[in-house]
Amino acid sequence: MRGPRSEGMRTWLVAAVVAAVVLATGAWPAAGQGPDPARLGTVEGDVVYATVGGVALMLDVHYPASAQGPAPVAVYVHGGGWTGGDKSSGAGMADKDELLARGYIVAAVNYRLAPQHKWPAQIQDVKAAVRFLRASAARFGLDPARVGAWGGSAGGHLVAMLGTTDASAGFDDSGGNLEQSSRVSAVVDLFGPADLTASDWGLDRSPTAWQVFGATSPADPVLVQASPVTWVSPDDPPFLILHGDKDATVPVSQSVTLDAALRAAGVPSRLVVVANAGHGFRPVGGDPAPSRAELTAMLAEFLDRHVRGIAGTGRVRRRLPPS
Repeated sequence: MRGPRSEGMRTWLVAAVVAAVVLATGAWPAAGQGPDPARLGTVEGDVVYATVGGVALMLDVHYPASAQGPAPVAVYVHGGGWTGGDKSSGAGMADKDELLARGYIVAAVNYRLAPQHKWPAQIQDVKAAVRFLRASAARFGLDPARVGAWGGSAGGHLVAMLGTTDASAGFDDSGGNLEQSSRVSAVVDLFGPADLTASDWGLDRSPTAWQVFGATSPADPVLVQASPVTWVSPDDPPFLILHGDKDATVPVSQSVTLDAALRAAGVPSRLVVVANAGHGFRPVGGDPAPSRAELTAMLAEFLDRHVRGIAGTGRVRRRLPPS
């Protein structure tokens, strides 16, 4: 776990030093001239980003219709209770087309599933995917310094872990490209669990605790280790957290807890509670507000600001690569 920093300025100074080291060592390769024009508007499916224990791990690379130089990247992580789901599905796929229209490369990631593969296989794989993308920057025409992530439910949990943990957490230990960073510039967490030890989550009353995490009790240390709130520190990237107020699968209190922890550490965080929305933003007792289209716009504008470096006025802002 990373220890807290006492001053926000120190965080930015550390980030600047790390960025300089990264650029000096060449750990993030140059992205070249941008995506191959022949690939614009296409999907490169089932790209193997790592092979772990004989299992080929794959992602889909969705290219925008047009690109001006190396493209920013939005990494999508699907949900499914860590036991199911696929890179081509899930609540977050509703946002894909808008991100493509804004010029992002969207990399949709599959990861090993429980119960065959217990935690921390899932976060190890997502981190390996980010490292692979950076190592393959020239191949895909992407910008390795502009990488954000979003995901829903279990995928929300995984992108929150991606945002709150660095290599010192011990999850960057498989899948290759270990010279690369798995850090991201921004995280959008759609209704993901954040504190697996909390009584409101009820993981202790579900077979998920054993099937996914191998936990034997609510106090099992693995549930602490697998909780994003455990790892929050001031150098985490900005978070946007979206959660339905009628979510009966992952209670909104989970996102309230994560937002509070991030804010307490000085991390920019915004929590949007969607009225009349259940898990996956399904309508419950009325029309969800904000609407799903409004949530997509919110997500895209957040990534524009923190990944592409574009403010609401369209002005390009100064940015630093993540540490």
